[in-house]
Amino acid sequence: MAPPGDIDELSNAELRALVVKLFEVVTDLERTVAAQREEIARLKGLKGRPDIKPNTPSGMEQATADKAKRFGRTGRGPKRTPRVAVEDRVITVSVPAGARFRGYQDFVVQDLVISPQVIRFRRERWSTADGQTVIAPLPAGFKGHFGPELRRFVLMQHHQGQVTVARIVAQLQGIGIDISKRQVMRILNDRQEGFVEEARDVLRSGLVSAPWVTVDDTGARHKAKNGYCTQIGNDHFTWFGTTGSKSRQNFLDLLRAGHADYVINDEALAYMRKRALSSALISLLANHPDRVFADHQAWQAHLDRLGIAALTGTIDPNMVATEGALWGSIKAHGFLDNTVIVSDDAGQFNISRHALCWVHSERLVHKLVAFNDRDRAAQQRIRGLIWDYYRDLKAYREAPSSARRASLRARFDRIFRRTTGFVMLDRLLKRLYANRSELLVVLDRPDIPLHTNGSENDIRCQVTKRKISGGTRSDDGRACRDAFLGIAKTCAKLGISFWHYLGERLRVANSPDVPYLPDIVFGRSALS
Repeated sequence: MAPPGDIDELSNAELRALVVKLFEVVTDLERTVAAQREEIARLKGLKGRPDIKPNTPSGMEQATADKAKRFGRTGRGPKRTPRVAVEDRVITVSVPAGARFRGYQDFVVQDLVISPQVIRFRRERWSTADGQTVIAPLPAGFKGHFGPELRRFVLMQHHQGQVTVARIVAQLQGIGIDISKRQVMRILNDRQEGFVEEARDVLRSGLVSAPWVTVDDTGARHKAKNGYCTQIGNDHFTWFGTTGSKSRQNFLDLLRAGHADYVINDEALAYMRKRALSSALISLLANHPDRVFADHQAWQAHLDRLGIAALTGTIDPNMVATEGALWGSIKAHGFLDNTVIVSDDAGQFNISRHALCWVHSERLVHKLVAFNDRDRAAQQRIRGLIWDYYRDLKAYREAPSSARRASLRARFDRIFRRTTGFVMLDRLLKRLYANRSELLVVLDRPDIPLHTNGSENDIRCQVTKRKISGGTRSDDGRACRDAFLGIAKTCAKLGISFWHYLGERLRVANSPDVPYLPDIVFGRSALS
């Protein structure tokens, strides 16, 4: 390409044409260089440029997300302001004579100071005139022979860092702390009633104020036996409870949030009717003067006196009556007043106002195995219709209207009542259509989520704990594990540092104030 003459003499149109031509030349040169590099790599026996796919999550939720959100900027972003006070240290330098001072060039360094500290408190001891001994109390936060900072470190490492007890012992001993495995276990499990009660109160606040909760469960080990850990939560809180069962009765028991009573009230009797308990037994329970029972033993004795405990049938009357009394207790304490429970269609979660996760429902279609091209085409066509429908449900949540609600209901019927010729797919569509009311709760309650991704994300910490540390051996250990993991998740959702939370609760000196978590959860849920 010949160089132009005097550029200053070129017109605007000629300059534009020249720039376009130069862009074309540069593009061709870049292609040539790239091809030559690949050829050189091939001749040298090296691998070509790796084909790395974008690191974006897959699935219906991501596929139906807005493109600007899916492929937005993923850079590091601006530097964050340090969370602690910055200490200034002036560094001097030798300069030749005549140099002029130009101020300072700042260079910020973050560091961590971990060192052992042993304190011997010399507590005054006095004897009174009447023979009693008075000893000066320990400062606030000091309980036992390990200080609050060490206890905070152990709790943080074990519950949020998922570090095993053996490794915590090795860390502390390596630093210079004289501690044993038994002593670490005592720090983790002994005298932690305050944390367990706060975790329980978090659940109570959530069940009283939350417009919706998502639920899930996973396997857990306790006392060398298989059990289940149930998660309950939303955008503001998380709670875990590990038990030996995953039945509906067990779930209702967990929803009492620590209350032990059984109550026969209108809600309990309505539950029993819905579960097809005989009208004679319902009248027997309703007409009895005793309506509130302190615990399971008192309730079971009541069923024995009425002769219900000995009855059998296709639907166990004892089980249905107990579930009803549990539901009566839940409503008597003001829980789940207008709360929607969103689940993955596990039967034990189907109580009260219940909604289903769309991601789990679509996954059933995705998992079908097609053996010919016709069935595969039908499967992909239905999946595409469901994805488009899911995208429109997300848009409806942002701007609900009666017209769009009616249109989406009619469209649901057209999708799930069709016949494709793929037998397994047609059966599944009928099954999903039978869940129509639970899948379309969002049309009446656009504030609820369309999936249970939050629960699945929350419960991963329990899965990790199970894989790393196995199970628990004592009831205190189980209660502490569930409580601290739930509190750590709740702190993250509320934007509170778990480290600061532990420091404030353990009364570590100079720790920032952290309000009672149930109060924060109640306030956030009431505003949502």
